[in-house]
Amino acid sequence: MISAKLRRPGLGAFRDYERYAIQRAERAALIATDRASSGGKTGIRSDMSGVGLGRLGFALGSGSDLQKNGRVRRFGNSGFSASGWIYVRTRSERSLGALKIYSEGGDILPVTGKWEWIATDNVPKRIGRYRSTPRRYMQSGLASSVGPLVFIPGRHSGEALLVVKNVTTRTAGRPNPRRAPRSGRARAGREVQDMIVMFVGIKRTSRAQRFAPRERYREQQAALPSYWYQALGNET
Repeated sequence: MISAKLRRPGLGAFRDYERYAIQRAERAALIATDRASSGGKTGIRSDMSGVGLGRLGFALGSGSDLQKNGRVRRFGNSGFSASGWIYVRTRSERSLGALKIYSEGGDILPVTGKWEWIATDNVPKRIGRYRSTPRRYMQSGLASSVGPLVFIPGRHSGEALLVVKNVTTRTAGRPNPRRAPRSGRARAGREVQDMIVMFVGIKRTSRAQRFAPRERYREQQAALPSYWYQALGNET
């Protein structure tokens, strides 16, 4: 008579394998979500560049749990989550507003006062550390070196202009306006202007949506399972 006895391995071996399998799954999830967030950022930036908003695209950044600390968030006996994200890495109100209006579309309305003032090329882009506005212009030395702003109506009811009178500008390159001398004669390389426009005021303007970040989000969400399986296959 032949008999046999089978003895199962100790539970420790199964627990070790379970721990190993969970760790592989966690690592693959970290890699997959990092890849998705980076891919989403690259895709959105590419879309923005294609519609002439490439510089604004650099206001976007991406991150993930893999980059942050390399750890998942665990819950229960074997549950875990891993995340990736895309964020705006600037606090500039102008950039934030531009991202919102060009990603969603809509109307731009004045935040304060009756008019939304847009600086022309005759005005420095920044006064000190801040973007040029009529108030900052008048408070700076420009009101003395160039001249005070004068309000005149625009060609349409929803438009107005702020101009300076009796100035000189460069004949080449940026205008760099200066108050005209009393003699009425400009120095070499400059010419006299009776009036130049410094700011254009509008009451309302519409902007169409020019890129769609949510499409890139959905694209990366759909790709997450394949990213995870690929990362899992590369884990040894």
